[in-house]
Amino acid sequence: MSYVANTTAQRTEMLKACGVARVEDLFADIPAALRPKSFDLPSAKSELEVLNALEALSQRNFSHLVNFLGGGFYDHFIPAAVDAITSRSEFCTAYTPYQPEVSQGTLQAIYEYQTQICRLTGLDVSNASLYDGGTALCEACQMALHATGRDRIIVDGGVNPVYRKMLDCYTANLSIRFAEISVTHGQSDRHQILAALDDQTAAVVLQNPNFFGVMDDHRDIVEACHARGILVIQSVYPIALSLLKSPGEIGVDIATGEGQSLGIPLSFGGPYLGFMATTRDLVRKMPGRLVGRTTDRNGREAFVLTLQAREQHIRRNKATSNICTNEALCALRAHVYLSLVGKTGLKEVAELCYAKTQYAKSRFKQIPGVEVMESSPTFNEFTIRVPVDTGDLVGTLVERGIAPGLPLGRFYKGMENYMLVAVTEKRTKYEIGKFAEELEAALRK
Repeated sequence: MSYVANTTAQRTEMLKACGVARVEDLFADIPAALRPKSFDLPSAKSELEVLNALEALSQRNFSHLVNFLGGGFYDHFIPAAVDAITSRSEFCTAYTPYQPEVSQGTLQAIYEYQTQICRLTGLDVSNASLYDGGTALCEACQMALHATGRDRIIVDGGVNPVYRKMLDCYTANLSIRFAEISVTHGQSDRHQILAALDDQTAAVVLQNPNFFGVMDDHRDIVEACHARGILVIQSVYPIALSLLKSPGEIGVDIATGEGQSLGIPLSFGGPYLGFMATTRDLVRKMPGRLVGRTTDRNGREAFVLTLQAREQHIRRNKATSNICTNEALCALRAHVYLSLVGKTGLKEVAELCYAKTQYAKSRFKQIPGVEVMESSPTFNEFTIRVPVDTGDLVGTLVERGIAPGLPLGRFYKGMENYMLVAVTEKRTKYEIGKFAEELEAALRK
């Protein structure tokens, strides 16, 4: 009885320390509909029964759709060699390269990946990758706060709304002040951003191309921020960087992005790849792993984890970050993809995306009732406005074999009639034409 009493008392004290009255209150953030109805699990099945059940579930997926979805994740072509190389057992067996003497292959692959990200972004140093583009952006904000000692961050409204939601969740229990600035004609509103700067602003967060696909040159914002000791974080689309000015060229302090477009298949949300690069001055604030090249005692080239020990990530509020691992296999895919396509090939992919997007715009302009938003130049995504709710329109086009785009009403109030359309190098002239014909027919109906 005394044990039960002590346990109950301890539980009460623990709940009190957490600021709740009941254990159930700890799960208040989970909607009731998503909580387990019961833990009375069904009996086990045989391997054959499980395979049959999973196959039946897979048949419910619409994998035959022609994909015009974007919003940060894209249907790019992946050379077969990417799968062939990255599926080799040498890359799949070791989890972590803490013993460099037996992990030289993995460490060198990560080092080469870091080098490619640095060349792509024009910045000095890259880490070994993060979980995805959203967490990379969140970690970049933490870096800025640590580096400046300030507590306020300004976020451009053109930053991916999924990333902004993640940022809110990531920092919900931290003393950070956020200010969001709406875009104007699809681009960053210079007047509002500059007016919002103050002495407690740690960083301004931008995206290029932004969520609406709009390309922008943020050099003027960067210069204004640096004049006041404010860092600039830019989320970027790696394919587009082969055509646009790199973050390093315009003076950005931290560049982040989603690396899914670099040889990683769309896979219902992951695993994906967050990349991050920064200046030499901020390298000590960078989260995650960093691989360096050195020589061993015999003068031979060697690769090691460097500049930070794993223990720095488990020092609670004194830690640079809680992230002490990385998406090594996804980073390997990105490394292999970039090695295969090369500088010229990556530029060709980007040029195809841009050219096919312009063709898609020209087709959509011919459809009665469809307005292509063209106040600013775009890369491979653009916004259209139609006379109906795009949520309903998407359902109609899916039934006709086309995943038409993202209904913007999901993310922005008042944009229920707007849709974001993405075009990659995989989309053919026939597929774009078919999309336009089916869209016109659906609107006519």
